[in-house]
Amino acid sequence: MTTSEIQFDALLPVEMAAKAEQIGVKKAATDNVSLFVLAVLAGAFVALGAIFYTTTIAGASGVMSYGSVRLMGGLVFSLGLVLVICGGAELFTGDVLIAMAWGSRKVSTRSMLRTWGVVYAGNFVGSVATAVIVYLSGQYTFGNGAVGAAALSAASGKLGYGFLQAFCLGVLCNALVCLAVWLTYSARTSGGKVLVLILPISAFAAAGFEHCVANMYFVPEALLIKAGAPDAFWYAIGKTPADYAMLAWETFLFRNLLPVTLGNIVGGSVLVGAVYWFLYLRRGSRAVPSTSQAEALRCGGAPADHQLEGQTD
Repeated sequence: MTTSEIQFDALLPVEMAAKAEQIGVKKAATDNVSLFVLAVLAGAFVALGAIFYTTTIAGASGVMSYGSVRLMGGLVFSLGLVLVICGGAELFTGDVLIAMAWGSRKVSTRSMLRTWGVVYAGNFVGSVATAVIVYLSGQYTFGNGAVGAAALSAASGKLGYGFLQAFCLGVLCNALVCLAVWLTYSARTSGGKVLVLILPISAFAAAGFEHCVANMYFVPEALLIKAGAPDAFWYAIGKTPADYAMLAWETFLFRNLLPVTLGNIVGGSVLVGAVYWFLYLRRGSRAVPSTSQAEALRCGGAPADHQLEGQTD
């Protein structure tokens, strides 16, 4: 690549759509073993963000306002997607954007579902394995048990939603997550990617929306604490395992993980993927500028309305 070919400006939406399509094709062509290992990494990365979250908000309830606590937690939780995007890993909630390549018939239904399934399984293994390691480390006892109390409170709240509510919270969550991923397609540097994803990820975490992979860490970690924490921990936080009666594997799998996963699929593939596919990738789209018009936009100009009329692919 020559010096004249090096570009630092952000990609335009139409170029982002083409990039999303290419990435979807590449992901769907990746072998199962590589996909699974990359997905295990992503599960662990998101879990690290969740650990940062629970540690940061530990003991803050009643000291800071609700909104301040949520904002602080959301900002640090974005670590998870920063690691996924910049470190290279496969996250189920972001991979639902493969639907854009599927919409262009460049990825088959079977390949898309296979990719989703392998990545989902890998994310689950990575998240739960991280939860086990963190539990065995005793990190939940830090702050005189405040970290563990925050983990138990966060997980209990997640299991208190009805199916429809959990589904809708999942839709809202992954609309923001996939918008964050979509925005990273515009960036050419790691710094640019980090900057564009922090606010959408912080927003979903602060708002209390539901992310299936994050929940694969939050709830199992709380279940492990409930089942095995010593009496000294319960004494320190002034609670007993009976105070967290809703924390159970069956409740987690069917009242939280299932509806949240379905909501995440809809939020990412429909509200983000399908919309941008319709605008920029469908045959006959009138929103796609020509090469010369795109260059004019890059230089700060704007194509006249009559120039866009009749523009197709």
